[in-house]
Amino acid sequence: MLVFEAKLEGLKEQYGKLDDAIRTARFVRNSCLRYWMDNRDIGRYDLSAYCAVLAKEFDWASKLNSMARQASAERAWSAIARFFDNCKKNKPQKGYPRFKKEQTHGSVEYKTTGWKLSDCRRYITFSDGFGAGTFKMWGTRDLHFYPLKQIKRVRVVRRADGYYTQFCIDQERLEKREPTSKTIGLDVGLTHFYTDSDGHKVENPRHLRKSEKSLKRLSRRMSKTQKGSKNRAKLRNKLARKHLKVSRQRKDFVVKLARCVVQSNDLVAYEDLKVRNLVRNRHLAKSISDAAWTAFRTWMEYFGKVFGVVTVAVPPHYTSQNCSHCGQVVKKTLSVRTHICHHCGHTQDRDWNAARNILLKGLSTVGHIGTHASGDIDLCFGEETSQSKPSRGKRKSKK
Repeated sequence: MLVFEAKLEGLKEQYGKLDDAIRTARFVRNSCLRYWMDNRDIGRYDLSAYCAVLAKEFDWASKLNSMARQASAERAWSAIARFFDNCKKNKPQKGYPRFKKEQTHGSVEYKTTGWKLSDCRRYITFSDGFGAGTFKMWGTRDLHFYPLKQIKRVRVVRRADGYYTQFCIDQERLEKREPTSKTIGLDVGLTHFYTDSDGHKVENPRHLRKSEKSLKRLSRRMSKTQKGSKNRAKLRNKLARKHLKVSRQRKDFVVKLARCVVQSNDLVAYEDLKVRNLVRNRHLAKSISDAAWTAFRTWMEYFGKVFGVVTVAVPPHYTSQNCSHCGQVVKKTLSVRTHICHHCGHTQDRDWNAARNILLKGLSTVGHIGTHASGDIDLCFGEETSQSKPSRGKRKSKK
């Protein structure tokens, strides 16, 4: 599944109508969630049928495209299904579904109706009851290579710097590459973003730390303004744009680095870190979040599937304590940055030693654990849109 994105250019009145559509989609999603809370024995199809009830009860809700209302109901059911799945797996954080509130970012999703592309594929028209009209699309993706039947979803996303449209195309992405006969193990850290098993290090960019001064200054200026004033809205938008820039810098860094690592090796081994547990340390939480280890791993697994490269996540236990030369355990604290083995006399950088251990574990488990890159990974959407299993039983085939 491919996701192409383009920025929408239109008039201020058109943007206001898109806001109305986004607000209505959020209302349908919250209403379906409330309907499930009042009737716990209903399923996915009952929520889809409830959309027609909302359209009859509220005139402004009927302006939204019928398939867009169903997509909002599917979002609600996705949150419900995730909650039930976490309960079955007995996870500590169940993730009970919550209502969506008014935010800077929001979205409305259309399926196969409610939108139309021009012949040149540079303009899109939204034809639902809100009448947003035609927008020009700015982007580098060419939609001429894909027929309209392959476009399964069209989503309008509102961000701090404007409105964007996303096309979800039913096309599997597979690319060819020449085998390199190289294997690599990666040890992520805070001093350096990662150290590989060959001793090469990549510096940690620290995007949030570099922009923290300007972020604090904007936050102080916004806190001094009066609530509900235009000055506060302007500063809030400036602050949101700054945060958006930091997130885009972080994403650009991990995407390019993950693609480079995957294309240069035939096997990539890395630690199966529980980042959610690591950020509980209040002294390192901000630095760990700024490093974006989870996003880097997700993109590596995605590119591993695209290029046909094996990606293996190994247990992180004793990767820093074991000696990569003799295998003996050498206890050391986090402040000790050099590995010195008292058994064989091997001396090496701590992170380099850990990367070599990660590679050895990855090579020993290939063919037993497998890769973590199986399945479609939705990387561009802000929310999950995966179709959950239907609540009805399977129908018997007619003979």
